[in-house]
Amino acid sequence: MSVLLTKEEFESVAGGITLPTEAFINGEYVAARSGKTLETINPATGQVITRIASCEADDVDRAVQHARKAFDSGVWAKKHPIERKTVLLELVKQVAEHQRELAVLESVESGKPIRDCVEIDLPETMSCLQWHAEVTDKLYGQVSPSGEDALGLIVKEPMGVVACVLPWNFPLMMLAWKIGPALAAGNSVIVKPAEETSMTALKLAELAREAGIPPGVLSVVPGPGEITGRAVGLHPGINAVSFTGSTEVGREFLRYSADSNLKRIVLECGGKNPCIVLADAGQLDDVATHAVLSVFWNSGQNCTSNSRLIVEKGIKEPLMEKIIEKTAEWPTGYPLDPANRLGAIVTRTHFDKIMGYIDVGRKEGASVVLGGDRIEEGNGLYIEPTVFDGVTPGMTIARDEIFGPVLSVIEVNDVVEAVNTANDTAYGLQASLFTSDVTRAHRIARELQAGTVSVNCYGEGDMATPFGGYKQSGFGGRDKSLMAHDQYCETKTIWLDLSDPAFE
Repeated sequence: MSVLLTKEEFESVAGGITLPTEAFINGEYVAARSGKTLETINPATGQVITRIASCEADDVDRAVQHARKAFDSGVWAKKHPIERKTVLLELVKQVAEHQRELAVLESVESGKPIRDCVEIDLPETMSCLQWHAEVTDKLYGQVSPSGEDALGLIVKEPMGVVACVLPWNFPLMMLAWKIGPALAAGNSVIVKPAEETSMTALKLAELAREAGIPPGVLSVVPGPGEITGRAVGLHPGINAVSFTGSTEVGREFLRYSADSNLKRIVLECGGKNPCIVLADAGQLDDVATHAVLSVFWNSGQNCTSNSRLIVEKGIKEPLMEKIIEKTAEWPTGYPLDPANRLGAIVTRTHFDKIMGYIDVGRKEGASVVLGGDRIEEGNGLYIEPTVFDGVTPGMTIARDEIFGPVLSVIEVNDVVEAVNTANDTAYGLQASLFTSDVTRAHRIARELQAGTVSVNCYGEGDMATPFGGYKQSGFGGRDKSLMAHDQYCETKTIWLDLSDPAFE
């Protein structure tokens, strides 16, 4: 694993990177057929990093044609599972050899702190790819209980051509979450990265080629969501789309499916996640550490951010003191400086949206007890870690997904009110609970309407646990775990008649 360098050393690495700027189709970098490009901007400086190919419907069609040809040829889909595993493990080695370059590239393009990219994102990316690679030759079919006169075989087969549409907040990790199981199953995969953060996906596709992924099996088509993403969603040659992003855009992919070939759609969408702290929680130092991590990690640009702190009356004030104290350990600033734990907000549009929510919180009567302002640092997009007190469940900042470094503190009288408040949302992705009562922990975990519930910690499980949401946070499947493989496979029943008069 890469170690942290100095700011100057990371800047030197950034200056030496050859930037990937073209689409990756059929095993090679190619320009968009229209010749169009889009700017990718460094949110820490406001400067244009480079221009990336902006793909349109004919580029998507080109990628689909090559993907289908590769799939039908069996060059990957019919390769022995052990051989696919060997190639995917080689991809992990390629990523490991280039992890410093990938970490810097991701930090510069997204504004993520380099500390996170080096210590979290790259290790998690490699771990995910390795986990799914190792699963490739360990998945068994089933035999149905069909009696002596028949044999029912239940087998999994790759779907064909699947597309993965990525968010900008965890570009490499979400790429691994999706292509890991999709490639392991034998599919051809087309990746549509977020237009703000395309370069690490393009670089990884090149590494996949070097690892032995055949041409056409993994393509990357960058471009705007309303053009490239729409073309992916409507293409009749794509069998499935796995999307991570906003609930609003997730709805569009369901419409695209209905308007085209009824392709399978898997959605991991927004969240307005609660962190419940009961009066018997105990170690408030530990609680505050997890609460601050959950809301300020990646500057709050995280779908599982615990942006609602629901705390039982009587311990709110001491907990607030601990949270303010712990937040001081999260400096904000230039992403390539490893001293900073919060980086830049990804775009000016998103920056303005977050600041707008902070203004609305003030206007609706909540009190800013920490932060609340932008940080002036050149043309960088920085926002102070912000904590609101006096928030009521009906306020805008308690209901909308802000997707920024903003914590809303809601006081409740008892455990029933805490659970009801936590569930009073259109979302249901993740929830955290802090209590020293093990019986109550089990009961509340069952009551919370969320795909993941972490107890006495903030967490999303590990690679072996499924990840997805209830209600408007998810649809159609789960990332991570063996369940992720199911969403990229068709299930087939093979029925053999074994009746024989000689044995009757």
